[in-house]
Amino acid sequence: MDKIQYLSQFDLMDSLSQEDLIVMDELTSITTFPKNTFIQTPETFMERLYFVKRGKIRLYQLNTAGKQFTLDILSEGNVFGEMNGISLGTRDLFIETIEESDICMMDKERFENYLLERPRFMMNMVNALSERLARMSSLAQNLALGMLHDKILHLFVKLSEQFGIQGEDDYYRINLSLSHQEIAHLVGATREAVTHALQELVEEKTIKTGFRTIYIHRDKLFSKMNTQG
Repeated sequence: MDKIQYLSQFDLMDSLSQEDLIVMDELTSITTFPKNTFIQTPETFMERLYFVKRGKIRLYQLNTAGKQFTLDILSEGNVFGEMNGISLGTRDLFIETIEESDICMMDKERFENYLLERPRFMMNMVNALSERLARMSSLAQNLALGMLHDKILHLFVKLSEQFGIQGEDDYYRINLSLSHQEIAHLVGATREAVTHALQELVEEKTIKTGFRTIYIHRDKLFSKMNTQG
């Protein structure tokens, strides 16, 4: 596919004209990263902006004990990175693909002029930053909750909004491969505790599970959250 067509599919680029996209084409390069490949670590950070064209990536931190904590999962149309004073909060993070991904990278030297000439793009960047901060704030609030079940329920709501696909019998499939360990990284718990909590949610028919797959019954899930709230 022509790279201009690639770029035109980004959510961030929706308001740009064909002329703008042609110029943007000259500022970016597309790299395909295999599954489970680092795009960035805190040690290899460089001032760049990245756009996810295809695939999914995970943003996470390590605590002093080496335990992972996932802060966000990004998919097609999302932007991340830092350049010329624009920061999307990823400087000190590990950024790793969780499936094969096409990533567009923007040339730093020419980016500043592009912003000055195309304020629409700057406004889209501000909106992207605002949405990212809102998600991070919501995540921090939910992680302050005391009960692991609450954290898992809020996580599944968030993931269903990002990756949910309606299935049969009022269940939605989260279109993201998730092991119990990966869920544990997302809620800051042990794999054993997550496995036990998931079993209880399955028994209550709030969720169904398959191989690395979660199906949620949204009505039951929201009802359970409202009751607990």
